[in-house]
Amino acid sequence: MIRSIFLLIISLSPIYRSIGYQADIIDDLSSYFRSSNSKEIAKSFSSTIELIIIDEEDVYSKAQGEQILKDFFSKHPPVKTSIFHKINTNPNYRFGVLLYTTSKETFRVSITMKKFNTSFLITELRIEPAKD
Repeated sequence: MIRSIFLLIISLSPIYRSIGYQADIIDDLSSYFRSSNSKEIAKSFSSTIELIIIDEEDVYSKAQGEQILKDFFSKHPPVKTSIFHKINTNPNYRFGVLLYTTSKETFRVSITMKKFNTSFLITELRIEPAKD
């Protein structure tokens, strides 16, 4: 009996892991922001991305977006990040707000993702000073 339950749990664990991975993409992105990993973040960009960083806004290619994010990280290295808000209940949409803290200031990072085929891709990334 115990062996049957154990085998059932083991056989279902990959299912829960794959469901959990999709639900935790905002968690993954938060850790990439914490480590200033523009390359990993850019892997989740759609082919074009709307970037709003402080006061500059435009639509960029994936490669341009990665470079702009890399420049932001070099000017504003993180001390910590935390997830402020997350919406992961819609099967075709994800949204998250991170607080990105540097030694001098805190930024609010808003991430909008849409589902393309089987994965979520970032369509808009907004980085703005956090309001007190």
